[in-house]
Amino acid sequence: MNLRAICTDIDGTLLNQDRELSARTIAAVQRLNKDVPFILASSRMPSAMRHLQEQLGILHHPMICYNGGYVLLFDHPTDQPQVLDTVQIPAAVCQSIVAMTQGTSVHVSLYQNDAWHAPQHDHWTQREIRNTKVHPALGSLDQVLQEWEQTATGAHKVMCMGPEDEIQQIWENLSQQFGEQLHVYRSKATYLEIAPKSISKASALQLLLQHRYDFGMEAVMAFGDNYNDVEMLQEVGLGIAVDNGRAEAKAAAREVTAPSIEDGVALAIEKYCL
Repeated sequence: MNLRAICTDIDGTLLNQDRELSARTIAAVQRLNKDVPFILASSRMPSAMRHLQEQLGILHHPMICYNGGYVLLFDHPTDQPQVLDTVQIPAAVCQSIVAMTQGTSVHVSLYQNDAWHAPQHDHWTQREIRNTKVHPALGSLDQVLQEWEQTATGAHKVMCMGPEDEIQQIWENLSQQFGEQLHVYRSKATYLEIAPKSISKASALQLLLQHRYDFGMEAVMAFGDNYNDVEMLQEVGLGIAVDNGRAEAKAAAREVTAPSIEDGVALAIEKYCL
């Protein structure tokens, strides 16, 4: 198989038990042929991915943010990125999501472009700061949504974090009310990630390849672990799930590598590309 690009999820796939890049993973990526794009595809915001690109030495490579809702190109490591695609949840729908959480202990965060809006500093924001190395802008979500309505804009991602039973109820309500408009999936029992239904990592990757490269999905090796990776794993030439991944991801993949905490991505890169 002629593999000409690698695309990988981050959390639960690329990072080790400390939510960091291991020395072996960094070394494997840095040994790749410089003509092979190494594309990060995540539900994360750009700033939460950029420091990982820097560690890997791929600041000039494209990135797929917010599960495919925000695709960025970097012609030079220090340049402002070119936005290849941007798909948002309308402000009115975001307002409905926030309203659903009223009277609960669920924390709601709104993400747009490279900004993270949170209502207050709490243990949920602290956890995300620790995991992503990014800090939120704190303030009223109602005010943010009012500004978005005035500018006809919205969120690339909405994230709800809270007790498992409350998250389950909101998942059910959102799936029933907005199932045709939104991807609503539980990345953890206590996390609910919400994105436009029209996008996916697979659709974003396909768009990126068409725009920038002279090969298609058949020449890509991709890695993932979760529901939002399934389509990508199915559509690329070589889809590989990490062994700690969900059963759905492993079923969609052609191969299963070692768990993320045992350098599964690095092992596969060494096997197929080095």
